[in-house]
Amino acid sequence: MATIDIPLLTVNPTQPHTHTVVFLHGRGDNAHQFAASLAASRDSRSRTLAEAFPSFRWVFPQAPSRELASAPGTVWPQWFDVWDVRDFASREALQAVGLREVLPALTRVLAGEAAALGGRWDRVVLAGISMGAATGVHLLFNLDVPGRLAAFVGFSCRCPFAGRDLAGMRAAVALVGGGAAGREERVIWDTPALLEHCADDPLVLVQDGRRLRDTLRGFGMRQVEWREYPSGGHWFNSPQGIDDAVEFLTKYVVGEGNVADGAGLTGFQGMDDAMRFE
Repeated sequence: MATIDIPLLTVNPTQPHTHTVVFLHGRGDNAHQFAASLAASRDSRSRTLAEAFPSFRWVFPQAPSRELASAPGTVWPQWFDVWDVRDFASREALQAVGLREVLPALTRVLAGEAAALGGRWDRVVLAGISMGAATGVHLLFNLDVPGRLAAFVGFSCRCPFAGRDLAGMRAAVALVGGGAAGREERVIWDTPALLEHCADDPLVLVQDGRRLRDTLRGFGMRQVEWREYPSGGHWFNSPQGIDDAVEFLTKYVVGEGNVADGAGLTGFQGMDDAMRFE
């Protein structure tokens, strides 16, 4: 399969660069709209995530546009196609086609950010929402990198090909070169994860998120934080969910002394000046 290049929308830090978050948007969304929408979700101190972490660069990859197999002629931005959103297991092999295409390209994105941080993969956070988070899960399963990532953060997340063991997950996607198959699993074991899910999510049901939680723990991931909220739908819970994300990133990624009080920061606001598309 031919390799693809994925456009990137970047929001540069307002302080010296220490970490990068690569954040994958959901199905039918786009990088610019998602980055703008993210600014509306704030913590209990009225901060965006960018305001809470001013030394972070935020990278928003853009999913390719794909025709929906279930609706010929309809084209959406999506990391992979899904036959039936009410039954993700229906014609599940269809999902592997897109994953096989985008995972190598997203691996290159992560590698570029690690290189910009002096080779520090442990300063790169992989995050996603909905289909973006589901893509991130399989990216994590197939990474062949030294050490670990800084963290994996998934919102409204599920696991494609649920029920398989790790070898089965990798086989389902069948990356050329085998991905991380046969390698030591430390990138999975040692990367801390936060999963957030709203119980009233009508698209990715909360039980799918719980199943992902149990899958990651079953694969040996040592630190899996689960946060479940009564409301918020298929989106971020705010402010509590943003508070929890700030707390998690503070604890596991940067440490207590590296979070700003938000004074004088722009975060994602005024981002046309801070963003660039590559």
